[in-house]
Amino acid sequence: MNEMPNWEGFMIPTLRVLSDGVIRHRREFQPLVADEVGLTDEQRAEQLSSGDLRYENRIGWGISFLTNVGALTRPSRGHYQFTDAGRTLLDLFPNGAREKDIRQLGEDPTSPIRIYQSTVTRDKPVQATELEKVDAAALTPIEQVQNGIDRINEEIAAELLDRLQGKEPGFFEQAVVDLLLAMGYGGTSGTGSVTQFSNDGGIDGVIDQDILGLNRVYIQAKRYATGNTVGRPDLQAFVGALSGKADSGVFITTSVFSTGAREYANKVPTRIILIDGERLAGLMIRYGVGVQVKETYKVVEIDEDFFA
Repeated sequence: MNEMPNWEGFMIPTLRVLSDGVIRHRREFQPLVADEVGLTDEQRAEQLSSGDLRYENRIGWGISFLTNVGALTRPSRGHYQFTDAGRTLLDLFPNGAREKDIRQLGEDPTSPIRIYQSTVTRDKPVQATELEKVDAAALTPIEQVQNGIDRINEEIAAELLDRLQGKEPGFFEQAVVDLLLAMGYGGTSGTGSVTQFSNDGGIDGVIDQDILGLNRVYIQAKRYATGNTVGRPDLQAFVGALSGKADSGVFITTSVFSTGAREYANKVPTRIILIDGERLAGLMIRYGVGVQVKETYKVVEIDEDFFA
């Protein structure tokens, strides 16, 4: 019996199954991918400790990566469709592709493959970054678990931004209000709301940090596509909107800020906190906004008091 492919080994077979362009639900095409790679009945029945099927878990990880790099699109919940970028991968790697091969391809600005570089783990110690260069077999079990969590968070961060960019502006504005409330900016009794008026002057949301609304946080939310940049004029307009209302505000985008915008934010008397797409995704994961806990694992050790 041939060994079941790892998650990378399922990527090209998945693209081959979906290369006809038909939109399919993942439950529909996962068995087709299993047929494509020739999984046996025994392999299809293998389960993880969580009870999930092993092959579906591996295909799912491949689907997530392919979607994040643009080789698949998600027209609706649970449904996927082949793209031109997927065709590029099939043409370049007909016999199989590894993650690092695809990431290298995405470094070419002319390539249809997009690569999201997450900063979710920007606060990791330097040692953790060095561990990523080490063979997994050389890592302790705890290090392997942490690396796995970091990888999952990176994929989820990319998907969060993709989902936010695909929603209408009002949804994004409410999402950032929900995030700041989850972070505690509403205090114990404060509230937050999206600005409903067309003449809001660039203010998309307001959080009252106390019942009377004496202390407020003003928010500007820009739902920009990847590659579009928030420039200095956007920040100048926001600062103008804050004039007479507050001496600080939060500017959040799904994209990035230009160098000029960051320099302006550092020099202007009004204090403006900038949150770009990468930081936004990391905060949403950290504070549980737009995500939910799928699985909880317990790491145990000997209770020395029990044996004392």
